[in-house]
Amino acid sequence: MNILIFSGTADGRRLSRHLADRGAAVTVCVATEYGSEEQGEYTGIRVLTGRRDAEQMRALLSGFALCIDATHPYALRVSENLRAACASAGVPYRRLLRAACGAEGAVIVSDAAEAAEYLSRTEGKILLAIGSKELAAFRDLDPERLCPRVLPAQASLSACEAAGIPHRNIIAMQGPFTRELNAALIRQYGIAWLVTKDGGTVGGFPEKAAAARETGAGLIVLRRPEEDGESFEEIAAACEELMKCRSS
Repeated sequence: MNILIFSGTADGRRLSRHLADRGAAVTVCVATEYGSEEQGEYTGIRVLTGRRDAEQMRALLSGFALCIDATHPYALRVSENLRAACASAGVPYRRLLRAACGAEGAVIVSDAAEAAEYLSRTEGKILLAIGSKELAAFRDLDPERLCPRVLPAQASLSACEAAGIPHRNIIAMQGPFTRELNAALIRQYGIAWLVTKDGGTVGGFPEKAAAARETGAGLIVLRRPEEDGESFEEIAAACEELMKCRSS
């Protein structure tokens, strides 16, 4: 059975390998070369790299029995486009959900712009653990305050430079990170505020929240978008059942 997975996350990689091990012909779409590198080579899995709009997604769907959306929980536009493309192409769509964690005592904001507005009334350095695409929202803050933690990829570094971030403030590392490493970075850079997304356990959110508590840094969390979907176990079971029906 041919299954198309839009991925780029650890849980997406896990699902693709789980299904390939059970005999599915899996094609994984990732947005960047970095995502392709993380996906790696695996028997039964073909990897396609590049960002696609809704029409390009629709064209790609031909010949697939199922499409699974395993993109990041905050990648709303991608999920919206993919859902529309599947409806147009007549291909069943399933959304892989990553369970949220929540953080008691955190400042919850709707988006990066609201986080920046809140921080404009504060002092101290800021660890931005929300990805390089969100940097523009903080353009009105003093760049000396900003310490973005981004992927070690040229596009991320270029985004930091375009935002005027001092090179000494750029933390280019691949996560997820342990509580100990998060706490060490907070202390090393003299961080007063940690801005993050609730990426769930897979995304290392509990370790970030714990490090903020340990060090006394204020925690600001971008609110998780609400959406419908299924757990890893539910989607895996549904795929395996569909594979059995098609082989019988």
